[in-house]
Order: sequence, then structure tokens, then C-alpha cells
Amino acid sequence: MVIVVLTRRFKCLTAECSSVTFAEQIPGLTRPHARYTPVLRDLLGSVAQALAGRPGARLARRLGMTAAKDILLRLLRTTVLTGPGPVRVLGIDDFALLKGHTYATLLVDLETRRPIGREAAPVARWLAGHPEVQIICRDRASAYAEAARTAAPQAVQVADAWHLWNNLAKAVEKTVTSHDDCLRTTHQAKHQPGDPQPPAEPDGMLDVRGRPRQIVATIRERHRGPQELLTQGRSLRGISRDLDLDYYAVRRYSRTANVDELLVKVTQRRTLLDDYVRDQGFSGDRSVVNSHVRLLKQGTITAPPPPALPKPRRALRWIMTRPERLRSKEAVGLKEIRAACPELDAAVGHVRAFAVLMHEHRGEDLNEWIEQVRQHDLPALRQFANGLLHDRDAVVAGLSSTWSSGQVEGQVTRVKLIKRAGYGRAKLDLLRTRILLRL
Repeated sequence: MVIVVLTRRFKCLTAECSSVTFAEQIPGLTRPHARYTPVLRDLLGSVAQALAGRPGARLARRLGMTAAKDILLRLLRTTVLTGPGPVRVLGIDDFALLKGHTYATLLVDLETRRPIGREAAPVARWLAGHPEVQIICRDRASAYAEAARTAAPQAVQVADAWHLWNNLAKAVEKTVTSHDDCLRTTHQAKHQPGDPQPPAEPDGMLDVRGRPRQIVATIRERHRGPQELLTQGRSLRGISRDLDLDYYAVRRYSRTANVDELLVKVTQRRTLLDDYVRDQGFSGDRSVVNSHVRLLKQGTITAPPPPALPKPRRALRWIMTRPERLRSKEAVGLKEIRAACPELDAAVGHVRAFAVLMHEHRGEDLNEWIEQVRQHDLPALRQFANGLLHDRDAVVAGLSSTWSSGQVEGQVTRVKLIKRAGYGRAKLDLLRTRILLRL
């Protein structure tokens, strides 16, 4: 369907008028010099905000709106960005325009969850123009701390809790690495060969792992089915058809009231090695002996290697994980490490005490925690504690407040997605527009 719209063209009779002629405009449908209606322009603008150039052009074509990628990018660049309103709680973080070379700062209004600026200029300049900021959430970078202290002295600085925990983890990793000999000693003491344990009594019903042998379980199951159907008065032929078993097998099961009679041959079958291996204490399955004999004949049998020495990063994960979330083996491993090394035992206690400060928002107890750390010979943790004192007010606020930079980190992830969707070709003006616009 094609709609033809006819409008009138007027001629201006005023000699001084620069517009000799002008066309009649239809409110809400046409604009001077426009090739798209306002509705279509808004739709294309929304597509451009979400997908930008080529992807947006492909989607617009599927939706019946013809627009080249250059048109969509032009619509995006000409979008009028409204300035942010008063910002009370501000989040600050940086992201890489070119990793390792060029970085920019992202400002986020944590109350509205919207990015309000992508500034390459110093943060202090932005803060000086927004005296209404009351809370600043940041990481522990000294540059941001100094800018906030200089340009916004009225604002309370909040050190992000995740960054505090990450800094603590790095200090604990250095501590674990410096006590690597404790991990090695614990591992060697645990896995050194000891006196053999007296073997259990042999039982042909169980395999080498103490579980019922597969053939035993199969015979018990097959014996149970015919016996139940016989009590219902079924014939042997009918039972054979219903259970898909051989007739003679069904007859053998039906003549045996006790399944143990069928298991005698299975559990008491003898080989030349039976007496020898049972004298040695072996109580497992014959198939295990057969497999080892086969390897011996081939000359490929080897002793099982000892478990690998736990790496410092694994021990670090055990220390930094909540105790209730550790698996049983991990909890045992951590317990052995703490028993073997008093320094690591003290480090575990300090980590868990710091976790209590974070989860219960007890920032006022920070000084007490630092004093406890200073009582032990743990250089990396002492250095971490001294760093907390240099930024004490922000750290106490971060441990006591519910505000954090989690939203800012999420916006940084969104920025990375926008950059990669443009294959790194988006210029700063286009990137800034897509960051600040939010559908």
C-alpha cells in the first residue's frame, strides 16, 4: 500500500525574505528538509542506539525501514544528550580505550544506575562543577582519592569492598607463597608410605571397592522377577515372554527358591591365583586380578603416582572461601595446612575476621583488626594493613556503608561490550553517545 500526500507550495511576496518559496508542513508528519517522518526517525534512532551501523541497517531492512549504516550513525551522532540532574552518590572507575596505553574515566550515578559521563579530562574538574555530590564510591587508586579530596572535600569517600577483598587476597597469596615449604611438608607427611593395614575378610559378594559385584546384582534381579510372577500363577512360557528371558533360564530360576544357591558358583569360582592373593589379603573381584596379570604379561604396569603437591593458588582459594562452602576434602586440606604452619593458621584467622567486618558492616573495628595483624610476623599482611591506614576514612566507610562500585563495574562491562560490538572502530564521540544513551 502506498500513501500519496499532497501539500501546497507557497511563495513569499516580501522582497526582503530569504525564502522565496516554502512548502506546507503537516504537524507530526513532516519537517523542513527532512527525508523521514518524525516517527520513522525515532524508530531508526532507537535501532541506531542499540546496534549502531551495519547491524542496525540489517535489522531496519528486515523491519521494512530502508536506511544505510551512514544514516544510522549520523542519527546517533546528532542525538541530543540531556545533562545529568543533581548527583548525590557518584561512582568512579576507569576503563581502557587502548589496553595498556589509553584509559578514560566512567562516572555513574549510583542512585539512578545511569552513566553520566565518559571523561578523559581530570575527575577533579568534573567534581568542581558538581558541589552537590555527597558520596563518592571508588577503587583504591590514589589518583581518584586525591582528586576527590581536593575538588569535593564535602563528599564522603567510600572504598569499594570488592577491591579491599581483592587487595587482601593478593597479600594472602604472597604469604602462602613465602610459606610454600609448609605445604610441601604437609603433603609429604600425608602421602609417605606407612605400615599396611590388615586386610578385611574376603567376600565374594563385593568388589574391590566394597560394592556389590555387578554379576551378583544381575542374578538377584533376574531371580526376583520370575519368583514374583510364579506366585501369581503365571506359566514359565508366559514369564519368559514377559521378561524377555530364555525359557531355560526362567526354569532354572523357578526351581531355585533361594538365590544364594545360584550365587555359589559365581562367588566361589577358583583360579590358580585364588589361594595366593587371598593369603596376601586381597578381597576384591577376580577381574581386577585378571587386568593386573594382563598388564604384567605386557610389561606395562606402573605404580600409581602420588597426588600432586597443592599449589599456592589452590591453598589461597581454600583460605579465601567461606568455610561452609568448602568441600570435605578441601576443608581437610586446609585443616592440615593450619596445623602444620602457625603463620598460615594466623593468616586464615585474619582473613575470616576481615570477612566478618565486611559482612556485618563493622568498619569501626578496623583498628582492632590491624593491631591483631601487627602481632604476627606476616610482612605481606602488615603491608596491606598499613595501606589501609593511609586511606582509613574511605576504608571504614567502605566496610560500614552499603554503597559499592558494583554498578560501576557492571557499566564498565557494558562499555567493553559496546566497544567489541563495533570491532574497536568506534570513535570517541560515537562511543560516548552509545555509553550515555540507555534504551
